[in-house]
Formats: sequence, structure tokens, C-alpha cells
Amino acid sequence: MYDLIIRQALRTDGSLTDIAIQGGKFAAIGTLAADATARQTLDLQGKVYASAGWIDSHVHCYPKSPIYHDDADLIGVACGVTTVADAGSTGANDVDDFYQITRTAKTNVYAFLNIARTGIVTQNELADMTQIDKVGVRDAIARNPGFIIGIKARMSSSVVGQNGIRPLVRAKEIQQENDDLPLMVHIGNNPPNLDEIADLLTSGDIITHCYNGKPNRILSPQGVLRDSIKRALSRGVLLDVGHGTASFSFEVAELAIRQGILPHTISSDIYCRNRINGPVHSLATVMSKFFSVGMTLPQVIDCVTSHAADALRLPAKGRLEVGADADLTLFEQRFAPQVFVDSEGQSAKGESLLVPLAAVVAGVTLLTEEGKSAHVF
Repeated sequence: MYDLIIRQALRTDGSLTDIAIQGGKFAAIGTLAADATARQTLDLQGKVYASAGWIDSHVHCYPKSPIYHDDADLIGVACGVTTVADAGSTGANDVDDFYQITRTAKTNVYAFLNIARTGIVTQNELADMTQIDKVGVRDAIARNPGFIIGIKARMSSSVVGQNGIRPLVRAKEIQQENDDLPLMVHIGNNPPNLDEIADLLTSGDIITHCYNGKPNRILSPQGVLRDSIKRALSRGVLLDVGHGTASFSFEVAELAIRQGILPHTISSDIYCRNRINGPVHSLATVMSKFFSVGMTLPQVIDCVTSHAADALRLPAKGRLEVGADADLTLFEQRFAPQVFVDSEGQSAKGESLLVPLAAVVAGVTLLTEEGKSAHVF
């Protein structure tokens, strides 16, 4: 007997599959025998999609942060998201407290550690180089193995002040001294110039806010990809959306995607204010915007499942495979005219919206508000 069987789930390629879960892992995927039994069975009747659990690789959910904060489950399982990675809300001073808080969450929570010991308690945490404490970072990582999955450096003028590229040079040193953990780099207004930033990055590093509409963006004034970004991508640097309040432009995304410059990961940069007031609202909303700029359902889902798991180096997540963690997102794609708004206040028309109905975390089914009213459950 299995813990959970999901029958007739729709996959993004249009095929149907059964999924069996035992002990928090995927135990069987494919066509299950008619007499297979489980403590709980869901029959999706070929009407509801099931993908590996969605991963939002850039959120802010340390509830004590004075600037960017939220509740992990409000942006996680309540929105069909099974795993979130907080992108630098905490530094070495507060990450232990953050870890303890997340132990009660139903959502899987991980953290990129801010290289500034204070994290984001002000908007200019890297304007003082003494905030970057290599020993403090090393010790925090050692105290929180498996929770801290990377480091974060915000490289825009308002954050670094007069320090230019120096905080990123320090971040690369920290990375090399700590088993080459993933490094996420926020880009925004210059200085430092994006070319300086990109030329320092190496394979597996993540550029977040990749489609921002600011002058210091990945496209030249002529609308073509900067040479420095071409070189970075050829070295294996990854592009992350990190939508946020001020960091996503439909125009930039459409121009880039038309040239084949797709995001590796789609993330929300969500926190309480842009969740409630927009333009983010949820990861599903951000994902839905990418249909308007030329991406397909399988491409979008890959960006929040297998691609995100690879970027965060979470090999047990992001895939519908036997032996992987039994995290699933059950969702519908509803077709009706939509109007989406980017971070520049510009709108784009859409024809479909992704609607999460449930998050399954380690085999436990958690319905969203939409899922509670869905007849299939």
C-alpha cells in the first residue's frame, strides 16, 4: 500500500500518468495497476496538470526583516509553491534565527546568505566594506548546512555606494573559500557597470533581475545582447527573472526571448507588499506573464522545476522521478483574456493564467484556496 496515489494526472507534454508516493518519495510513475491501493487517492481525470513541485528561487520571507519580509507559507504552499529560496534577506547576524523560524513552515525553505552580516536591514548594506565578514560568513554556513545553499550580493549603486565592483570581488573570494556555493548577483542601476559585473562571473553564478528595464540592463540601446553577457552565458552563467517591484520589463523580456535569450529560472522576488499590491502577486502570476512574451508551458514549468533545482543544487527536487522528493504542484491552465502589468507600469495582454490547486510536499497534500473549491478534490 502506498501513502498517496494520484491517477490520470496531465503532464505538460499532454500525456497522462499515475504517480505513487511512499515515505515522502516518488515510488512509481507511469501506469499503475488498477488494484494498486493507497491511504489517499486523487483522481485528476486528465483535467489537472501535475508537475514536480514549483521552486521559487528568489523570494524574501524572513518575517523580521524591516524592509522585505513575508510568511514562507503565504508565498509558498498557499500559492502552489513547494520550495522557496530566500535571496539574501539575512546575513550572518540573523540567519540562525531565520533557520529556526522556517522549521515550522510547510514549505521547504532555503537561504542565500547575504555577504553583508546584517542582511537587508537598510538599502545600502554593501556601502561599508567592513560589513562583509568572511569569517562570519564561513561560520554561518558551517552552522547551517543544507539550509544556506548559496550567497547573495546586491550589485547596484544604491546598495554599494562608492564601493563599485569591490563587494563582488569579495563575494567571489568568499564563494571560492566555501566550496563554490552558488552566487546570486542582483543587477540594477550603475555603477558598477553590468559589463564589470558579468566579466567576474563564472559557471553556475546567477544574474537575477535579468530582464530589468534600467539603463544598466542586459540589452544594448540597440536592443541586442551585450557582449559581456554573451561571454558570461558561454561560461555557464545563469539568468534568473527575479521580477520584483522594479525589476521586470515586458519590452526587455520580449526582445531578449525573441533572440533566444530565455531565462534559466523564473522567480518572483516576492514579499508582502508586491504580493498584496502587485505587480508580482504570486509565482504563478509571474510564470503566466511569460506566455505573453513567447514561452511555452513546458518551457515555463522547466524554469521552476528542473532548471531551478539544478541552479540551487537540490538534486532530489524539481523532477518527477522515482526516488526524488515527493513534491508536486497540481494546477490548471485557464484560458481567458488577461492583462498583466510589469515593473515599469506597462501592460501586456495574455490569453491564459496558471492556477495552482494544490501543493504536495513530501507526499502531504495541501490545497490552495482555488483547490478547496475544485470538484476534483
